[in-house]
Amino acid sequence: MPEVILTGPAGRLEGRYTHSKTKDAPLALILHPNPQHGGTMNNKITHALFQAHVDRGFSTLRFNFRGVGRSQGVYDEGEGELSDAAAALDWMMEINPNTPYVWIAGFSFGAWIGMQLLMRRPEIQGFITVSPPAHIEDFAFLAPCPTSGLVLHGGRDDIIPRESVDEFVEKLYMQKGIDIDYRVLPDANHFYHNNIDTMIDHVHDHMNKAQGGNNVPVKIAA
Repeated sequence: MPEVILTGPAGRLEGRYTHSKTKDAPLALILHPNPQHGGTMNNKITHALFQAHVDRGFSTLRFNFRGVGRSQGVYDEGEGELSDAAAALDWMMEINPNTPYVWIAGFSFGAWIGMQLLMRRPEIQGFITVSPPAHIEDFAFLAPCPTSGLVLHGGRDDIIPRESVDEFVEKLYMQKGIDIDYRVLPDANHFYHNNIDTMIDHVHDHMNKAQGGNNVPVKIAA
């Protein structure tokens, strides 16, 4: 899991990148939660999403948004962070010019940034959005959402009300041509304490069905 330094719009971006052993592997970009609340690329959920994609054979990158860790710049309320994510994807595409497609995954603030990025980048063909902050951020830009994906939320999340995520997903359900897989983990709080492994099982289960082949065994309690 070598450290990499990328050139972002506000200066240096610190990242961790694992290159797949498979030739011309798909890419995965993993986005961390809100920097103003301590979010970094080493957040447990972000790291777990990173490892899940590595295990599936993706060339996978996670990085610190501007102003976090060794990344230069200052927090920019989402606009600059979206530019950071685009620069990170550009970096991966440049060193993997023959990749067949990209998946994007994000937790909370990172989910919001990721959904904006997929609207701008047609090479993104799947998404994992964990606990999207639908109670404070506007997701109306997903009109229409260009690709299918997975939405995960904790049934005991006391930061992002489930009702706001239900409403967000309901609007996606109304769109034609995509399949939204919405799963609520009843015992999980916002940080998925004692539920990260179960969350990742759901990620693999969804991706097993979406990708076909290269399935990862999962155990999901009924």
